[in-house]
Amino acid sequence: MSGQAKLHAFLDEARSIVVFTGAGISTESGIPDFRSPGGVWSKMQPIMFQDFVADEAMRREAWRRVYSGAAGWIGKAPNAGHMAVARLVEAGRCISVITQNVDNLHQGSGVPAERIVELHGNASYARCLQCSMRYELEDFRAGFVERGEIPVCTICGGLVKSATISFGQSMPEAEMERAHEATLMGDLFLVLGSSLVVHPAATFPVIAKRAGARLVILNREETPLDGFADLVLHAEIGPTLSVAVT
Repeated sequence: MSGQAKLHAFLDEARSIVVFTGAGISTESGIPDFRSPGGVWSKMQPIMFQDFVADEAMRREAWRRVYSGAAGWIGKAPNAGHMAVARLVEAGRCISVITQNVDNLHQGSGVPAERIVELHGNASYARCLQCSMRYELEDFRAGFVERGEIPVCTICGGLVKSATISFGQSMPEAEMERAHEATLMGDLFLVLGSSLVVHPAATFPVIAKRAGARLVILNREETPLDGFADLVLHAEIGPTLSVAVT
């Protein structure tokens, strides 16, 4: 049986699928990944969370990147891979989508927000670091672009930052707990486009497999967990998953 046929069979047999997505699913929408040549961090150094908090110049640079679109994380459309995942959710077979991505494309594909666990936040809006008030990016665009005003919370005066998890920033405890609970509930853990080298997120496939779930990895490149998985396909995600999800 071919790898494609096995993927179809595994999906067909599963009743509680947990999908885990990384940058590889979104590169097919034209969003750059982080670490490869030509990726985001090869073009600009990440801003550490501590530097954002302590240094006005770093906050200004962070917001310049937001409004210039330098990272390229938002403004793209979901691709065939996102839409295939959405079909699994709509059919009631996928119980949770755990994502390392910040691009909002799972929401854009129609997956309800309550089914999505964003381990690294979301680049499409902002939050106050002190009171957690949510702001849309457009709330501050004119002030920053036209007058150079660095966003601050209109409620408590705290620092406002895009709602992504920066290097040096603590992982969101509630989201990590939700991801852990979902991982234990699945009978198939489907990894899509993750290199599985970023921890602690990369531990979830291991937890799933040890809890009795089948582990399937669909990624263009090899991952450290390929030898641990029940099925590995090194292929394009959108075309491969679209055929498997019927």
